Amino acid sequence: MKNGGTKNIASTVREIIAPVADELGYYIWDVEFVKEGADKHLRITIDNEEGITIEDCEKFHRAIDAPLDEADPIAESYILEVSSPGIERELKYPEHIEACEGWDVEVKLYAPRDGSKLFRGVLVGYDEDGSIAIEVGENKIAFKPDEVAKIATYFEFGKI
Repeated sequence: MKNGGTKNIASTVREIIAPVADELGYYIWDVEFVKEGADKHLRITIDNEEGITIEDCEKFHRAIDAPLDEADPIAESYILEVSSPGIERELKYPEHIEACEGWDVEVKLYAPRDGSKLFRGVLVGYDEDGSIAIEVGENKIAFKPDEVAKIATYFEFGKI
């Protein structure tokens, strides 16, 4: 089966590998199919409650090789990468927001609000109207989805 478009490829790959992830106790954080220089990269990011080790990445890589080869969702050659999302991770989907409630996040906006395009605070989750809410000190700030260019967790090294 060949598939066109990088988003279609990513969603097709996600469908193929999700049962393998479930069986091994992982969940798929993200799947991306991107071009870097002359190479295409299929990036699969996995996670679980205990965190991901290099051994987990190798185990999952080996486990998905056969299903991906059999389904053959990508017509061209590519480099397969399996990794963990790391401590600083981009939050792209509603399940990412839910999984990271209570974490320190950085919200980057398309346009400035009150003179700033960058806000840091603790992720509260979704507001009543579907906006993403963070707490900055004693204040709660909500951002409409169309205002947010990127939201990611951040970690201040040395702060414990």
